[in-house]
Amino acid sequence: MIRVVLPFHLRMLANIDGTGVDLELSGPVTQRAVLDALEARYPMLRGTIRDQSTQERRPFLRFFACEQDLSHDPPDTPLPDAVASGGSPFLVVGAIAGG
Repeated sequence: MIRVVLPFHLRMLANIDGTGVDLELSGPVTQRAVLDALEARYPMLRGTIRDQSTQERRPFLRFFACEQDLSHDPPDTPLPDAVASGGSPFLVVGAIAGG
């Protein structure tokens, strides 16, 4: 079971109570697999975390796990074992910019 923690605006869009969701994955645990499962369960999130055509991460969203920024890792890179085992969450975090 993979725990995915989402920012407030995405939880509201998907009508999710709490901070995130638990997803059951089969096969390798990668960013792509997690996001595919998330979008399959919550179709209203399609296009909000990654572009529907290119599958690239949207600007102003970052991915973290085990205190590491995974935002620039290739989408098929396996996630850390702690995430795959359910011990640590996969975080989708809204980035802040300004000046």
